[in-house]
Amino acid sequence: MTPAARIQAVIEILADMYTSARLAEQMLADHYRKRRYIGSKDRRAVSALTYDIIRHRARLCWHLEHAGLAPPWGRLETLAFLLLSGRESLPSLEGLCAEAGYGPGELAAAEVSVLRNLEGRELSEESQPTAVRREMPAWLLPSFERAFGADLTDELDALLLEAPLDLRCNTLKTNRAEAQVALAGEGIAAASTDLSPLGLRVAERRAVRATRSYTNGLVEIQDEGSQLAALLCDARPGMIVADVCAGGGGKTLALAAAMEGKGRLLAADVDPRRLDRAAGRLRRAGADFVERLPLADLLQAEDLTEGCDRVLVDAPCSGSGAWRRQPDARWRLTEADLARYRAAQQEALSGAAALVRPGGRLVYVTCSLMPEENEDQVQTFLQDRPDFTAHPVAEVWASVIGQSCPVASPFLALTPARHGTDGFFVAVLDRRGAA
Repeated sequence: MTPAARIQAVIEILADMYTSARLAEQMLADHYRKRRYIGSKDRRAVSALTYDIIRHRARLCWHLEHAGLAPPWGRLETLAFLLLSGRESLPSLEGLCAEAGYGPGELAAAEVSVLRNLEGRELSEESQPTAVRREMPAWLLPSFERAFGADLTDELDALLLEAPLDLRCNTLKTNRAEAQVALAGEGIAAASTDLSPLGLRVAERRAVRATRSYTNGLVEIQDEGSQLAALLCDARPGMIVADVCAGGGGKTLALAAAMEGKGRLLAADVDPRRLDRAAGRLRRAGADFVERLPLADLLQAEDLTEGCDRVLVDAPCSGSGAWRRQPDARWRLTEADLARYRAAQQEALSGAAALVRPGGRLVYVTCSLMPEENEDQVQTFLQDRPDFTAHPVAEVWASVIGQSCPVASPFLALTPARHGTDGFFVAVLDRRGAA
């Protein structure tokens, strides 16, 4: 593809994305699936530019609105980004849009006028409101201020960075050192993660799913924070463990490895179709002992009358901790969505609590950075359920991971700025009573 053709591809993808309920990663996948002639180098370039524009969307909107334009802006959004970011000058944009072939059509006089008024300006300007400069929906800003206080700017800036590619070695088949060697043999350099004893961080974006290390089940793609959340369940061989919001099975796989394939591991979800999609991952990882079932069946299972040793609630949430990976998700979240997530979290906690045996543990996890989905939910649950108590996460960390815990509070709150992971919240709750 020529540079002009790449720009036109981004224009088309953004136009489709803003009229669809699907996320950018889905739109990009669809675009490439329909155009299999696009090579890997061009795909990387198109994807990178698309995500760069999404990460600067609020600032771009601010500039275009101050130019007197109203949405939708069509291709002007892409062209304005290239100009404001310093990647292209106005003359070079005029040249790219004048090329024959698959590039953008020639600039109209009105487009030239807008772009000329943007010349010499920068994407970030002091006159922009905080929510605009930090690419944050204004209605969410108070929640993040409450969560981070003086560290707000650092945390919001970190959410705009590209997320790293992390892998978890599958201890059902290998160990971290052997997985690292296997990946290196396929030309993929990976370093040990700082916090997770099972993690490997790939130095640059690579097609890991195409490697033998992945297809043979030696590694799984999983953020370091997600690995830590699964480890803090402290699932052990021989236990009865339930993952009540298993979804695609990412944490289920980690629990299976921690249990060494011994015991009983039940993976449940309100949508059985998601569990069906996890079947291939479980087979590849050698975790065939996992039982998959609808959540309603798990909650009514007659053979679990004595309860489970561990119950993981990987609760549905805003996903704000993963906005580095899905930067457009922040603009799709609404106040009504957040209210629905909070209601679902309360329902999931309530249902899961009934599965925990006396002396067992309930582990509540979100990939959210917002107190409303994290500490607030746990405090409400503990008020309603005095038979549960918070177990200091540092004690579990010392037992399972061994090194110094990165937080001093009763709960674990990981963030991109402080820990280099996706945002994750983990609360370990003990049920009172003798085992």
